[in-house]
Amino acid sequence: MEGQGILLVCIFVPLLGAFLLPLIGRINAGLRNIAALIFVLAAFVAAALALPYVLNGNPLLVKVQLPLGMSIGFLGDGLAVFMALTSSLVAAIIVFYSFGYIEHYENKNEYYLMVVLFIGAMMGLVFSTNLIMIYLFWEISAVCCWRLIGFYREKEIVVKADKAFLVTVGGALMMLVGFIGIYTQTGTFDLLELQGRGLDNWIMVLILFGILSKSATLPLHTWLPDAGVAPSPVTALLHAAVLVKIGVYVYARLFLANFQLEAVWETAVPVIAAVSALVSAGAAMIENNIKRIIAYSTISQLAFIFLGLACGNAVGAAGGLLYILMHSLAKGGLFLCAGIVEHSTQTKDIRQMGGLAKKLPITMAAFAMCAFSVMGIPPFGGFFAKYMVINGALQTGYPWLAGVFIIGAVMTVIYLMRAFVKVFFGELTHPDLKEGSWEMVSSVMLLGVLSLLAGVFINIPSNLAVMIVESLGRW
Repeated sequence: MEGQGILLVCIFVPLLGAFLLPLIGRINAGLRNIAALIFVLAAFVAAALALPYVLNGNPLLVKVQLPLGMSIGFLGDGLAVFMALTSSLVAAIIVFYSFGYIEHYENKNEYYLMVVLFIGAMMGLVFSTNLIMIYLFWEISAVCCWRLIGFYREKEIVVKADKAFLVTVGGALMMLVGFIGIYTQTGTFDLLELQGRGLDNWIMVLILFGILSKSATLPLHTWLPDAGVAPSPVTALLHAAVLVKIGVYVYARLFLANFQLEAVWETAVPVIAAVSALVSAGAAMIENNIKRIIAYSTISQLAFIFLGLACGNAVGAAGGLLYILMHSLAKGGLFLCAGIVEHSTQTKDIRQMGGLAKKLPITMAAFAMCAFSVMGIPPFGGFFAKYMVINGALQTGYPWLAGVFIIGAVMTVIYLMRAFVKVFFGELTHPDLKEGSWEMVSSVMLLGVLSLLAGVFINIPSNLAVMIVESLGRW
């Protein structure tokens, strides 16, 4: 019962706590901010407490039987706990950053409600064993995403928020049809009863459409760069902590931990990922909006994750999981650094920046560390994740595919170095700048340091990723 309680805390504290935040905000804004952070940290602490159970081979399970043979269940296995830990850690840092970023804007009560509910939906989704519950949490996240992207409520911004909502919800509805197809063939939505089953190709197409829409993979990617109109902590949530990671997680849950994939999909998914990686990297190389550059980078880097998960071997799968962690830390840091730069210069155009290293040295250092991780520069964590994914592709027998992703990695170095130099070096364009608030600066520095430490002590996260993959029993 103790372990089950831990699981329920991880899910329901942020889910239910989110709705208390507007009430607390009417009493005291500072207390509301602290409460929001506590609700997210509660999920992180609970996931951390669940980890020993998982490592000892005792996954946590809460299951409630419903009429007509239906059931609702939550499973805390290695995959779910890993995702919960990663998402809640980065989300907690983003919430803390928000204290300094959001304080001058209206709608703060709604902002914190939606952010914490967003995290709660993620926790519910990663632990759910029922396909319908996965769909419901998926849609809750879409509503939160819609409101947060449209936070500033300007007409152009609302249009882009609507676009993100329609693309992701449309994909979710197609995925739901796929889930119903599974039910008509098996008589159950319970993933625990669907272990090792195969899927008809038409069901696979529908589910994959939903996954690709949520994870902004080509050709369903255009909404994600447009979402850069949102506040920077929101874009960090979308890219690093929650939204796009939902698609990645559902792919891992369904096609690594449960269903058997036909050989054609083990080739098709990496090819889709490869095309997405190159096209998005190319777009990032010619883009001048700093947040859109980082957004296209997300699309490109997610392709590495999909490649690892779809390789069909343990090395690639472990590399894909490791990449989720490294990308979350580094990409969260990059977006939060971009937020400080945008706040200071009042522009997103890197051509209108320059010399900011003189005025924003801490932000520059944090940006550099996070960028080095995304580039795959040793000893930063991103290097080891990329190495494992590419090694997994080579073991699969697709050297050409590994070559394509190496080209994508080189392109990553080029566009991130271009942005870094444009922003922080050259002639100083804004002489009256100063660093962001201490909450903002400490948050980005923490993510930069974590990106470095994750590489320096790579044995810890990599061994965890390997243990999770081994627990799936697929290889």
